[in-house]
Amino acid sequence: MRQSSSKQGRLTRRRFLTICAAAVPGLSLSTIAAQALGTARLHRWRGIALGAGAEINLVHHDAAQAQDLFAGIETEIRRLEAIFSLYRPESELVRLNAHGRLPAPSPELLDLLSLCRSMQAATGGAFDPTVQPLWDHYARRAAGAPAEDFEAARQACGFRHVSVQPEEISFTRPGMAMTLNGIAQGFVTDRITDFMAAHGCRDMVVDIGEIAARGAAPGETLGGDTGWPVTLCPDPNHPDGRTDIRLDRAAVASSARQGTTFDQAGTRSHILDPVTGLPVDSGLAGASVLAQSAAVADGLSTAALVCGEHRLASALDRFSAARAFVVRDDGSCGWIES
Repeated sequence: MRQSSSKQGRLTRRRFLTICAAAVPGLSLSTIAAQALGTARLHRWRGIALGAGAEINLVHHDAAQAQDLFAGIETEIRRLEAIFSLYRPESELVRLNAHGRLPAPSPELLDLLSLCRSMQAATGGAFDPTVQPLWDHYARRAAGAPAEDFEAARQACGFRHVSVQPEEISFTRPGMAMTLNGIAQGFVTDRITDFMAAHGCRDMVVDIGEIAARGAAPGETLGGDTGWPVTLCPDPNHPDGRTDIRLDRAAVASSARQGTTFDQAGTRSHILDPVTGLPVDSGLAGASVLAQSAAVADGLSTAALVCGEHRLASALDRFSAARAFVVRDDGSCGWIES
């Protein structure tokens, strides 16, 4: 599972998804000119969401309306951060971790934890948001600070020990804590995409840590295909492991074993196996997952490097139209279809 903590912000972090044309590993769009498309033009918003850079590209006929939409999006992002963020001290997640219980949780948190339960079942336990005690253990050791005993941290994990009820979410074991950083960015991406669609937007690409796209980029054609052109490159250490696709009414998320590491040498991955408590070593260096939902893509890409190739294939079967482009440790790459 991918993790993050406000107390450990100095850890190496590499961003793998971007919607700007740039020499950045992960996912990149082809260069997009801000040119006229009939009366519509490309409008771009950039900001911060869940502690990371975010960007939206929107084809819209009215600049003033586009800016009003972007203002509404910023408000919605802040509202969702107040639920899921590990960086905001009064967020619902932070309060749950601090007190072990959260009365009257928001519908959004209940929805996301329900998806987490489905994701855990689909991945055979490889996806588990309760690995935060393990992440804190490794992060403190990396920083030279006193760390909780490894076995105590491992025993504090287990999503089955989280009680999720409409009236209250609670931990049934002491020392537990959750992170939603392996799925919340996708969830927020979906919510913002739906928000824009409800306001009549048809051609857009939304990057809130993970990417969802609808319609097409202005002036982009490829053999009559529609959609936003993207390049998948899940692992920067294997730049030859890439492929070009078109993204429309779909989402994509990427994870790399060395995307964030606990050591300066970059050898100890931030993605942890919730069963063993150890950094992953499944034979996969990186994975990009495509799905109809950004939250599903996010969760599956998080679990992919824990699952390994064969278990990932089984997990993809549980979600409609899900597939993954993987890069193996030996540099070879290929698609895994559901």
